[in-house]
Amino acid sequence: MELTQYGFKNAVGAFFEMPTSDARKILPAHLQPLEVQHERSILAITAFQFTESMVGEYDEVVLSVIVPPLMEAGRPLPKAAFYPFVVGVTTDASREHAIERWHLPHYMKNLRMDFTETDDELSLSILDEGQPVMDLTVTNFPGAPEVVLFNAFTVNAENRYKVNIFMDGEHTEHEEEAGSLTLHAHEMTAGLTLDDISSVPFREQWFHGGRQTFEELEPI
Repeated sequence: MELTQYGFKNAVGAFFEMPTSDARKILPAHLQPLEVQHERSILAITAFQFTESMVGEYDEVVLSVIVPPLMEAGRPLPKAAFYPFVVGVTTDASREHAIERWHLPHYMKNLRMDFTETDDELSLSILDEGQPVMDLTVTNFPGAPEVVLFNAFTVNAENRYKVNIFMDGEHTEHEEEAGSLTLHAHEMTAGLTLDDISSVPFREQWFHGGRQTFEELEPI
């Protein structure tokens, strides 16, 4: 099995409540949203500072809807399953790579992503030629080295796919509701009812350095 690896300085993610009506509009017909309560689904925001890849260093933000994972016999249970509906990056090469290799839908302009790290939190401000896109803060709690499996689902014009993604690093995860999110009106957030998305995450995680490993893309 061919593996594709990416090294990162930081990888942060947070889960926010969103309207299920938004989630259903975003998802393809073969996927269903995972609800946290009736008519409330999950928006995941994930951001990376990649230091090693086939296309060099770059930063990335991924907006996803959380869906039920695909369980496989003899494999660990995925921590979560993502349907990425828009990805933003800071370089042309990283965007072209991810579209070709993983069929990920991208915002087609390079973003400015400013990370501010302290012992207690990592804050991210994203701008598009000076226009604000989002501001995200994820907080730090005691963690430990961990390898975590996630599913991601993608599609192209002809096929639908699943890929297993392993995150390996010093991992913090908690539900202390200490982080924050501000989404601004922008092409990347156009499919979302912005005033009906929670501004405080119910789950946060932070990998303090490590490696992201993709298995091969599987048609489903």
